[in-house]
Amino acid sequence: MLVNGVQIAVGIALAAWGIPAAHRLKGPAGILAASAVLAGVLLSLSGTLLLGAPGFFTG
Repeated sequence: MLVNGVQIAVGIALAAWGIPAAHRLKGPAGILAASAVLAGVLLSLSGTLLLGAPGFFTG
């Protein structure tokens, strides 16, 4: 339960950092920031899913 909360918080933090950084930075650093936004959204969504439905990814 705590791990899912940390996963959600890290995902939101990545997205919150990456959105303005992707517009501000140029070149490979901007691509890295945009990738961090995608990773943050996926991380927070999977954490929310696991918090709401524990064991969702187990067969």
